[in-house]
Amino acid sequence: MADSRAGGGAPTVLRVVLGKRLQQLREKSGLSYEEAGRALDVTHATIRRMEKAEVGLRIPYVEKLLRTYGVTQQEEIDGFVSLAREANQPGWWHRYRDVLPEWFSAFVSLESESHLIRAYEPHYVPGLLQTPAYARAVLRAGMAHAPEEEIERQVALRMERQAILTRDEPPLLWAVLDETVLRRTIGSPDVMAEQLDRLLEAVRQPHVRLQIMQFSAGSHPAMYGPFHLFRFPIDELPDVACSESLVGAVYFDQRDDVSAFLEALDRMCSQAAPVHRTEALLSALRKEI
Repeated sequence: MADSRAGGGAPTVLRVVLGKRLQQLREKSGLSYEEAGRALDVTHATIRRMEKAEVGLRIPYVEKLLRTYGVTQQEEIDGFVSLAREANQPGWWHRYRDVLPEWFSAFVSLESESHLIRAYEPHYVPGLLQTPAYARAVLRAGMAHAPEEEIERQVALRMERQAILTRDEPPLLWAVLDETVLRRTIGSPDVMAEQLDRLLEAVRQPHVRLQIMQFSAGSHPAMYGPFHLFRFPIDELPDVACSESLVGAVYFDQRDDVSAFLEALDRMCSQAAPVHRTEALLSALRKEI
């Protein structure tokens, strides 16, 4: 995946999966991009963009491609088309498109469909665990000139993202937080106290694992910045890593790239305080406020 700071609407994960399935069918049939494009009377770039989920899946194109690739069972074609229609529907986050940067739209799409979310956060509490007051303070610090209405829309979006942790089958959220996250006052002491209480509630949930990278642990593999890794309950979709910066994010899905992030996380987890100590560490910090 490429730098996601600009472009069209972020694809749903299902659209990514169907694009990969179309690619597999084309390659199995032995057709090139150019040959598939001629079947639709379009350029090879259109086929490539469909497979990479950079454009929506036009239903007539999908039906023609499936037949071109040798799919003859009408039931199979109908099933694929039904999924394509579903994939073309905008995600729930589309309601926030007025305040949602394109690069972050992709992030929310990946987050919403993951069954495992791993992260390293050196600066602030992960958005999925933030209180409204803490989120408001973080957003205000990063968007100093934004009107209040935009900040509140961003807070609402962040709170709605958290619904994935209370659904019937929530993802496993496993994050390593730098000790700085918990010691830097965001907003006010009262805001931090409420936030630490929220984290104490979270770590008692079976699908949330938090580890704290204490100062005493010294240097570690991810001192360059925050990142997330997403894993999905769909065989066709590889793990995706996201590295954030001040103005956007870069997404990686190549095996070697993702392996580097995964190795860094595993090494950090071995250095950070173990999960069973997190509640005690949070309680001690809470008493200091």
